[in-house]
Amino acid sequence: MSSSTLFHLFLLSSFLFSCFSNARLEADDFSYIEGSPNGPENWGNLRPEWKTCGNGMEQSPINLCDDKVIQTPALGKLRTSYQAARATLKNNGHDIMVNFKSDAGSQFINRVQYQLKRIHFHSPSEHALNGERYDLEIQMVHESQDQRRAVTAIMFRFGRSDPFLSDLEDFIKQISRSENFEVDAGVVDPRQLLQFDDPSYYRYMGSFTAPPCTEDITWTVIKKLGTVSPKQVLMLKQAVNENAINNARPLQPTNYRSVFYFEQLKSKLCVI
Repeated sequence: MSSSTLFHLFLLSSFLFSCFSNARLEADDFSYIEGSPNGPENWGNLRPEWKTCGNGMEQSPINLCDDKVIQTPALGKLRTSYQAARATLKNNGHDIMVNFKSDAGSQFINRVQYQLKRIHFHSPSEHALNGERYDLEIQMVHESQDQRRAVTAIMFRFGRSDPFLSDLEDFIKQISRSENFEVDAGVVDPRQLLQFDDPSYYRYMGSFTAPPCTEDITWTVIKKLGTVSPKQVLMLKQAVNENAINNARPLQPTNYRSVFYFEQLKSKLCVI
């Protein structure tokens, strides 16, 4: 083999190594592993644009305590108008994400329309109810026309399989362990996630739960729990880089924030 050929092979291998290194750097820029150099307690120091993760005063997730919430009937029932829409499924290295590519409907908060953009999965749940974290949290991320953001969170405990996840299982397997790989998931129906008889919920102002930890996010956390099978949660965990390690941010201080609560009052039958 000539010296010229060897030189070109060296350049090619160097280029490929550089691309691989950059891809890994992108995947490893932050971690959910507490105590690691890029773990949650250090996110605010990793990049200047992530400083809010360390010094923000309205960070999420938080512990939602029933004895500290403000009962607020004026919040009213959840107003949603979701619909089935075309979507892709993406493995971003830290969690599995549903990206809607057509109109998936919206949620109305204070007469503002927030369009459903994507859905994330975290295990265990990021929020806690009265000190207890559950087995999975699904977060529905919305955005208004003036770029305000709102997230609706639903928590799940182990039990029967979740039908929404069941429809996505084949696609999750396709992107398992494939950083930044995205597949067409066909038509995805977000209405499967909010089939609850009891629409009671918590509402507070917080942040995104991953860098850059942007604040001024309106959070709606559904009180009633869904069910998900252990197999489904394990599938989500094994698909990402941490491979079965938790991908939930530690609980953050409430810092005197108000947490509002709306409870749907059930009508009582009058027995004569």
